[in-house]
Amino acid sequence: MTLLSLIIPLAVGILLGYLLRNRKLVKLDKASLAVIVILIFSLGFGIGSNNELLKALPKVGFNALIISVLTILFSIAFVKAGRRMVKT
Repeated sequence: MTLLSLIIPLAVGILLGYLLRNRKLVKLDKASLAVIVILIFSLGFGIGSNNELLKALPKVGFNALIISVLTILFSIAFVKAGRRMVKT
């Protein structure tokens, strides 16, 4: 799958949304939810059926945890630094 095969449907969707923005909206909530559930199931199935990925999952999870914690800590630090600069 190439990047172009992802960008083209996105661009077509944006174009159609722009062209049809003044028309009566169709309720797609249930259809969107069903597609999202199917995609999440497919992702889980793909992960569960790949032995190499399952073996690497603890390391990936640990790295994701470290990145998340550092992101939160640096966000808090920058907000505090920004507030100090604004108060002065």
